[in-house]
Amino acid sequence: MLNYSLLFSVYILTFLMGVPANILAFCTFCRKVRRKATPIDILLLNLTISDLIFLAFLPFKMKEASDDMAWMLPYALCPFSGFLFYVTIYNSTLLLTAVSVERYLGVAYPLRYSLWRRPRYAMLASIMFWVVTSLNLSIVYIMPYAQWSKGADGDITNGSTASDSAPPPPTCYLNFTEDELEILLPVRLELFLILFCVPFIICCFCYINFILILSRLPNIGRRRRLRAIGLALGTLIVFAVCFGPYNASHVVGFVRKESEEWRNVALLSSTFNACLDPFIFYFSSAAVRSMLSHCRRNVAAKLHILRCGGGPHCPHQRPPKTDKYKETPQPCEVLEK
Repeated sequence: MLNYSLLFSVYILTFLMGVPANILAFCTFCRKVRRKATPIDILLLNLTISDLIFLAFLPFKMKEASDDMAWMLPYALCPFSGFLFYVTIYNSTLLLTAVSVERYLGVAYPLRYSLWRRPRYAMLASIMFWVVTSLNLSIVYIMPYAQWSKGADGDITNGSTASDSAPPPPTCYLNFTEDELEILLPVRLELFLILFCVPFIICCFCYINFILILSRLPNIGRRRRLRAIGLALGTLIVFAVCFGPYNASHVVGFVRKESEEWRNVALLSSTFNACLDPFIFYFSSAAVRSMLSHCRRNVAAKLHILRCGGGPHCPHQRPPKTDKYKETPQPCEVLEK
């Protein structure tokens, strides 16, 4: 029996941790893009938007888990929320892969790539990712309505709409008939191959070669080299741990010709990715590090004033003046952004 309280707890933890971190990243990248956009800024901004959309629809999953996976909300929210929930998960895999490609090209072909490095290409790639994931995940939107149209007994009604003929299914995209599984299981296998395996192989190729190239460059400080290598390895681990288990359930379900009960537990690692992406932002972008440092100094200054209470005994120290946020140009830009 699935422990629905575990789902509910992880959803709440992800929501509480992910929302403020991604809002901070979103504000940072918006300011950076307005000043001087780079391809990786565009990709990370889209990744942040994807995470925020995911988090915005996470409360529907919380409600579902608290009701023991029964769908008690208006049924029209079921296909819509489920569709965006899964689209943003797979969109994250494509965007993380694009980030790995951008970083690899920046160190493998720095001169040639600089001639083609344009933000508009990253924007076009991001739009393409949204289109590809939306088309592939359209089954999540269609299937609940197909189940409703068949009625409670699974028979297709004659001459009437689903809302007039039968009540909506008691669950949302959870229980399926054998006929539905014949359609759904091959689609899930395709998701595993196209939206997980291909991006993961590309990501591994780019980051492994990225690490090999960095290890041979003599003009990069040891600390910066280790940070870049650590980021590459960390991103690969996050990719495999967060998206691997849920996608593995697609293969197991296809082989066994059933929808595995442990799929929702496997989905928890993909859910938690929304909390881990901000760490990737922090180490990938000097802009995020600068903004976070700026916020930390402001909070520390305000706490100092509150402790003093503005009284005469405590010397009132004005917070150190900080320039408005700006990106400091760095050598070997690909290692810093």
